[in-house]
Amino acid sequence: MSAGSEALDRFVLSLRARDASANTIRSYSTAVGAYLEWLDGRDTDWRTPARSELRAYLARLVTSGARSTVSQRLAAIRSFHRFAARAGLAAGDPWGSIATPRLPRRLPRVLEIDQMARLFEAIDRVADERRRSPSPVADAIALRDRAIVEVAYAAGLRISELASAELSSLDLRRGEIRVLGKGRKERIGLLGRPAIAALEAYLDAGRPALAARRRPAGQEPDAVFLNHDGSPIGVRGLRYRIDRLCRAAGLPEGVSPHTLRHSFATHLLDGGADLRVVQELLGHESLATTQVYTHVSPVRLRAAYQSAHPRARAGVQSPA
Repeated sequence: MSAGSEALDRFVLSLRARDASANTIRSYSTAVGAYLEWLDGRDTDWRTPARSELRAYLARLVTSGARSTVSQRLAAIRSFHRFAARAGLAAGDPWGSIATPRLPRRLPRVLEIDQMARLFEAIDRVADERRRSPSPVADAIALRDRAIVEVAYAAGLRISELASAELSSLDLRRGEIRVLGKGRKERIGLLGRPAIAALEAYLDAGRPALAARRRPAGQEPDAVFLNHDGSPIGVRGLRYRIDRLCRAAGLPEGVSPHTLRHSFATHLLDGGADLRVVQELLGHESLATTQVYTHVSPVRLRAAYQSAHPRARAGVQSPA
């Protein structure tokens, strides 16, 4: 056990107290644990490592992992040191003056409107194929899959928010779904007519058929979306279903469930939605996080150019 194990335990407790996700707690604990063991192996007090040692550890990270992994591990280590300073376990953050590599900002992948149409066509096509199988819940699963994609796209939900949605969180009369986002912060997602219709069909005929298959029979789960055996469908199951539908639609490699959330935000901006409204609907803490979508909204850029640039108003075509 490293010399900083007690501090690490307290750090993990603080993450739990802040309602950090299980994935965050696990990755931060692993990253900080490895860092403390490395320092301990060099007989270095974790509270006062020399700049040369921090640079050596940084070089070790850079040569042994992808830039995204390095960034995540450094974020965990810096968060640990800041916690230790606040808790009086150390005098300060030794990483404060160390320059670390920055990740290049990646623009999110977004589906065009016609690609979204292809995805919904694929849902119908896969449903028809499934109905030709002997599965007794083929219709139920087809209704569920459409509801999953409609809701994910209509409300811009994270995959974890879809998985945790419960029946009590739905208000179809108002077209709303209440979800718990990052940090267990609650927000309201809005549902358009197609999403409401898909949910109503699923709740009326699909979900009861799936819930009836739960073994052993007992109290019905509260989760909105269920597996073929009546149990709540988790993040992995949702990801598998959406990935399969995206492949059936012939969408580009690398499209993921989170692409639906990116597409939701970008299509809202393309349609003229205010950036702060999109921030609220996405549940972003900072407007800067939402602003990345302004870089992938060519419709808005073109409209702004054509309305503001004198040569564009004179009839010169804007750049594509």
